[in-house]
Amino acid sequence: MKGGLGNLMQQAQKMQEQMQRAQEELANLEVEGQSGGGMVKIIMTCRNEVRGVRIDNSLIGEDKDMLEDMIAAALNDALSKVEQASKEKMSGLAGGLNLPPGMKLPF
Repeated sequence: MKGGLGNLMQQAQKMQEQMQRAQEELANLEVEGQSGGGMVKIIMTCRNEVRGVRIDNSLIGEDKDMLEDMIAAALNDALSKVEQASKEKMSGLAGGLNLPPGMKLPF
C-alpha cells in the first residue's frame, strides 16, 4: 500500500509539472477572432490578453453601432477560441494519473 501511495504522489507531481508547462504554453499561444468576414480581427492570448485589433479601412466612417457590434462579435469569437484551445491543451493531463478505484479529481 505504501508503494502505491508513493507512486500516486509521483504521478500527481508529474501531472502538476505538466499542467504548469501547459499553462505557460497557453500564455504564449495567440488566437484570432473575426467578424464581418474578416473585416474585424482581434488577436489575443489564451490568458485573455488582447494583443491587437485590426479594422478594415472600409469600415472607418461607417455606421458606429455596426462597427461596435462587429468588434464585440470578434472579441467573443476570440474568447471562444481561447476556451477551446485551453480545453484541448488541458484535456490529456489528468489521463496519465492512475487513481485508485472510486477516487476522482478534484479530491
